Amino acid sequence: MSTPPNPPSTPVGPPTEPTGTPTRETDSIPAPAQPLSLEKTPAAPATPEAPAAPEAPETAQAPEAPAAAAPEPVPTPSAFAPPAFAPPTPSAPAPAPAAAGFGAPGHPWGEPTPGFPGAQYPAYPQATPTGNGLAVAAVITGGFGIFLGVIPFLFWAGTLVAAVGVGLGIGGIARANKGAPNKSMAVVGTVLAVLGLLSSVGGFFLTALVVDRADSRVDRQIEEDWGPDGRHPGIEPWPSKSPSPTQVPGLTSAMQFGETYTYPNGIKVSLSVPAKYEPKSKYSGERIKNAVALTVTITNGSTTPYEVIYAVPNVRDDQGMTADMAFDSGSVPKMISGSILPGESASGILAFELPKGTRSITADISPGTGFDRVKYAGPIG
Repeated sequence: MSTPPNPPSTPVGPPTEPTGTPTRETDSIPAPAQPLSLEKTPAAPATPEAPAAPEAPETAQAPEAPAAAAPEPVPTPSAFAPPAFAPPTPSAPAPAPAAAGFGAPGHPWGEPTPGFPGAQYPAYPQATPTGNGLAVAAVITGGFGIFLGVIPFLFWAGTLVAAVGVGLGIGGIARANKGAPNKSMAVVGTVLAVLGLLSSVGGFFLTALVVDRADSRVDRQIEEDWGPDGRHPGIEPWPSKSPSPTQVPGLTSAMQFGETYTYPNGIKVSLSVPAKYEPKSKYSGERIKNAVALTVTITNGSTTPYEVIYAVPNVRDDQGMTADMAFDSGSVPKMISGSILPGESASGILAFELPKGTRSITADISPGTGFDRVKYAGPIG
C-alpha cells in the first residue's frame, strides 16, 4: 500500500472569513474571571458574537407644573364658636446626651418630649349581671316547701324550707331591681314560698287528724280484744256495784273484824281481829313499840282463776290517823300475790304501828283493782 504524496491538512483554530468581508462592530464582552487553580484549565470554546443592543428611545419631556394657587384668607373665629385645639408644632429634635464619664449617672428615661394636651377619659360602664340565681333558688325552695308542708309529721320541715324561700325571693326581687334578669321568676318563687307556709299550717291540722284517727282505731281494737269493761274475754267480769249501797253492810257501814264480805262474782275477802304484834328480832324490837297484826284472807268462789294484784288494807287509829306499816325481817309483811284457783284461799299477815294507848282501829281493804273497798271497825283484841 502506498501513501499519497500530499495529504489534506487539518485546519487549526476558528474558521476565518474570506478576504474582503466587511467586519461588524461588536461590543467587547469581558472574559469571566478564572478561578485560581494549580491544574491546567482547558481552553474555552469560541463564543458566538452577541447581536447589537437596540437604540434607546428618546425620553419624553415632563409636563410643566401648574402655578401654585394663592392662599385663601382665614375666617375670623366667632365669639360663640367652641375653642379649637391647634396641632402641636414640631420641634427640633433634642440633642443626644453626651456620653457619661466613668462613674457619672446617665439619664435612664431620656429627655421629656412634648405631647398632646391631656383629655378626660370616659368612665367605664358598669357590667350588668348576667344571671339571677336567687330567683331560681326561690322557685325551687318554694316548691319543696309546698310539697313538705302537706305531708303529715313533716310540716315543720316545710315551714323551714318555705321561710328560706321567702328570703331568697325577696333577695331576687331586690337584685332584679338593680338590673338583673328573671324578676318575674323571683316574684313567682316568693309566692310559692308563701304558699308553702300556708300548706305547713294545713299539714299541722292534717297531722292532728291522723293522730286522732289512730287513737280511735287503737281504742276500738282494745275494746274488741278486751271487751267494753276493759277485761279480756274469759276473765271474770268486774263486780258490779250494789244498786243500793245503803242495804249492803261493809260498803256504807263498817263490818266487824273477822267477818267475810262476798262480791257478786264470788270473790270473798276478810280481815281478822287485830292483835298485838311482838317483834321477832332484837333490832326490830327497838323500832316496833306498839304494833298490831292483821291477817288478810281472799277466797276465790268464782269458776275461773283469780289473779291477785294488790291487796293491802288501809289502817287508821281511833283518832283517824293513818297507821304506818311495820317491817320485821322474815316475819312481816307477808302479802298475797299470784293466782288463786277456783275454790281456794290465800292469806297474808301485815303489821301496823299505832300510837301508844290506841284501843280501837278502822280499816278498809279490796281484793284487787276494780273492786269496792270493804270497811271494818273494832277494838284491838
